[in-house]
Amino acid sequence: MNARVRSGIAAPAGVFGRATIAAMNFGKVLVPLVGIVLIAGAWRSYGWSGVALVVGAMVMFMLLHFNRAIQVLKRAANRPIGTVASAVMLNAKLKPKANLLHVVALTRAIGELRSPQDTQPEIFRWTDAGGSWVDATFVNGKLTEWNLVRPEPTEEAAAIEADAPASDAVKPGATDALRPPV
Repeated sequence: MNARVRSGIAAPAGVFGRATIAAMNFGKVLVPLVGIVLIAGAWRSYGWSGVALVVGAMVMFMLLHFNRAIQVLKRAANRPIGTVASAVMLNAKLKPKANLLHVVALTRAIGELRSPQDTQPEIFRWTDAGGSWVDATFVNGKLTEWNLVRPEPTEEAAAIEADAPASDAVKPGATDALRPPV
């Protein structure tokens, strides 16, 4: 079955035509409506003091979100584009429907854009020092899928790793430290 993915939900091809809105974001309509209803309810119950309280709470809410976005971008500005400390850990921490700001906060770096600019879906890549990378696909700013790619180890690196002693191995002469006291 041929399917196109919109906002993480697969739908049969042809359901989303040119005349319909492909991905309706109810938050863009619902949040202002809730704000208007709250202001109207505050006016009806408490008059101007109620309106002042509700508007003050809404402004505080917006300032908190703005401050978080600025802090995330400020941290990301100090790191190279598309880098992450560990691609494997990033892969483990990613969750479906996470927004791009949350992923940038996890990686503390802006991802390297792999898709054409201003097109949907957006594909970003984060690479670690070992050569592993995570490609994340965002549709309308929400994470829909991601995949981890790890490079194949070379024969030389495998030989060095096989010869290296394990970090938890007991060192020669240290066996006395492991014996219980008599």
